[in-house]
Amino acid sequence: MKKNFGVLLLFLLLGWMAGAWIAKALQPVKAVAFLTKVTTIRWSPQADLDIFSYDLSFQFQMSLLSLIGIIAAIWLYRRL
Repeated sequence: MKKNFGVLLLFLLLGWMAGAWIAKALQPVKAVAFLTKVTTIRWSPQADLDIFSYDLSFQFQMSLLSLIGIIAAIWLYRRL
């Protein structure tokens, strides 16, 4: 099977989402709190150039389980 960037990106997004869903499901469990603690990364570029202006906002939430999901996705992609 030929590997391409689109498939890798799909695997990464699915791994990130799976890890985030597992982290959300395990949030009530105090024993694994270190795995489910969420760190938010924000980026908000904006400009006002007299004739037009823009204001974008991106927010990424990452937990240790999300990172584990991304690593598992990369491992699965390489096994293809």
